[in-house]
Amino acid sequence: MRRREFITFLGGAAAAWPLGARAQQPERMRRIGVIMPLSSNDPEAQARLTAFKQALQQLGWTEERNVRIDYRWGAGDTDLNRKNAAELVTLAPDVILATGTPTLEPLERATRTVPIVCFL
Repeated sequence: MRRREFITFLGGAAAAWPLGARAQQPERMRRIGVIMPLSSNDPEAQARLTAFKQALQQLGWTEERNVRIDYRWGAGDTDLNRKNAAELVTLAPDVILATGTPTLEPLERATRTVPIVCFL
């Protein structure tokens, strides 16, 4: 029996097996690292995070459903920003969002493989 005959014999179901197997896999949880040089209770920082989360939701990303967001706050402390940058890189996020130069510089030193998105 030849391959085409075999597929026809199965009614074409054999060709759909790989697609069916992929469709049953759970959606992969993506991970985003967020590092801010401000404190967690800073109104500007909270406004930026709210806008970021709303934009993600408009694109179909919901925290704890299909994306996990790890937050780190620098509170104006250079050493803490360096420590936070190293921590985020070890978590192996898909991307890191940095706000401002105080967080960008330590991230650039900590990784060359994790994409960094910065807004000032």
